[in-house]
Amino acid sequence: MLWPHGSDLYDQETFYRAFMKDVIHAKRRVIIESPFITFSRIEQLIPLLQKLVRRGVLVVVNTKPFEEHDGLMQDMSRESVARLQDMGVRIIMTVGHHRKLAIVDDAILWEGSLNILSQNDSCEFMRRIHSEQVTSQMLRFLRLDRFYRVE
Repeated sequence: MLWPHGSDLYDQETFYRAFMKDVIHAKRRVIIESPFITFSRIEQLIPLLQKLVRRGVLVVVNTKPFEEHDGLMQDMSRESVARLQDMGVRIIMTVGHHRKLAIVDDAILWEGSLNILSQNDSCEFMRRIHSEQVTSQMLRFLRLDRFYRVE
C-alpha cells in the first residue's frame, strides 16, 4: 500500500534530535504519551519543555498511574511528574497506558515503540508523519482531543 502522506522512520539513535527539532518550533500544543518516565530522560527534555511553557504552548503528558509502576520506577515517576507539573506541564494518567506517541501542533504525529520520556538502551523505532489529517484521525480515534484543548 502506498502511504498517502510523507513519513520518515527513526530509531533510538536518531529519534530525539528530530523530535526535539519539531517540538522547539511548536506554537500551540505538544502532546506526549509515554507510559514510563525516568529522571535521566526528563533531565534532557526539561529545558526544551520549559521554553515551550514560557511561550504559552500547551504541553500535555499522558502516562500510567503511579500505582502501575514497580518499586523505583514508581518513585521516579512521582518525582518526575511533580517536576513537570511545577513547570506548568499538564499531566493526565490513563489506567493500563502503553501508547507511545507525540503530537506537535496537530500537524505532526510521532508513533512507534519508543517510550519518549524514558527510553534508555532499548532498540526502538518511531515513525514521523507530517499530516494534519492523520494527526486529527489519531486524536479522534483515541478520543484524546477532549483532554488536550488549548485554553
